[in-house]
Amino acid sequence: MKTALSLILAASLAPAIAAPAVAQDAITQFNIGVLGGENAQDRMSSNECLRKYTEEALGVPVKLFTPADYDGVIQGLLGGSLDAAILGASGYAKAYLTDPEAVEPVLVKTNLDGATTYYSIGFARKDRNIASMDDMKGKVLGFGDPNSTSGYLIPAVELPKQGYSMTAGEYFKDIKFTGGHEQTIVAVKNGDVDAGVTWADGLGDWEDGYNSGALRKAVDAGLVDMNDLVEIWRSEPIPEGPMVVRKALPADVKEKFTALVQNLIKTDKDCAYGVASGETAGFAPVTHDAYATILEVRKLEEQKGN
Repeated sequence: MKTALSLILAASLAPAIAAPAVAQDAITQFNIGVLGGENAQDRMSSNECLRKYTEEALGVPVKLFTPADYDGVIQGLLGGSLDAAILGASGYAKAYLTDPEAVEPVLVKTNLDGATTYYSIGFARKDRNIASMDDMKGKVLGFGDPNSTSGYLIPAVELPKQGYSMTAGEYFKDIKFTGGHEQTIVAVKNGDVDAGVTWADGLGDWEDGYNSGALRKAVDAGLVDMNDLVEIWRSEPIPEGPMVVRKALPADVKEKFTALVQNLIKTDKDCAYGVASGETAGFAPVTHDAYATILEVRKLEEQKGN
C-alpha cells in the first residue's frame, strides 16, 4: 500500500526526472536511483564515481536521484523515469509483483567471503541493559522503511515466529518507522527508540560496523561509536538485493552498464566500496530465480495487509 509520503514524493519527482527518450537503439539520458538508508548528500557522494563512469561508458548525461524513501526509487523504476538502481530483495519483489516487465535483475553484491547474503541486525545502546529481544518487552522498537527487506520485511516475519508479537502494545510498547537505516541508527543512539534493526554482512568486527552495511556506513561517517552499541538479534541469512535495469532499455545500454558495474571492483575499488556500502568482493551475475522465496514472503505479507 502506498503511503501518503510515497505518493507526494512520486508526484514531486515526476517533472524532475522525466523519462529519458528511448529509441530502438539510442538513449538521450540515463538516470540512476539510489535507495534511502543514509542522508541524500552521502548517497550522492558514494555514487558520484559510478555516475561519471556510466556517463563515459554510455556517452549521454547521467544523473543520480536520491528519493527520501524506498518507494520513490521503486516508483521511478516502474514509471520509467529511472533506468537502474540497487534494490533490496523486498523492493525488487514489490517492483516485480507490480509489473513483471518493468525491471530485470542483472548483478548482486558479493561479500568478501563470496557469499551473496546478509543479515537483519537488531541493536541497542549498551547502557540500556538490553542483551536480547527478551529484554525488549514493553519497550520501543524502531524499523527503517516499510519496503526495506532487513529494515522491516524479514524482522516482521521472523520475530512473531520467535514469540515477539508485531502488534504494538502486545509485546513491544510501540513500533516506530524512522524513515531509513541511518535514521534508525541515529534514533537508537539518541534514545528515541530502545532498539532498532538495520543491515550488515555480519563479517569482520562489530567495532567497525562489520565489513559492509548501514552500520559500517554510519561508522565511516562518524555518526556512531560501535562500542556504545550491542547486537541483540540476528535474522536468518537474507539474499542481497539486485542491481536492476529497466527492461525497455536498448540491449547494448544494459550490457555496457552491467559490464561497468561488474568490473568496478577491478577498475576502482574505492568506488566499488561506496556503491556497495562497504567492503565487497565485487558484483556477480544474478537472475530473478534468486528471489523466489522473498517474492513469496512479500506476497503473503501483502495479502495479510489487505
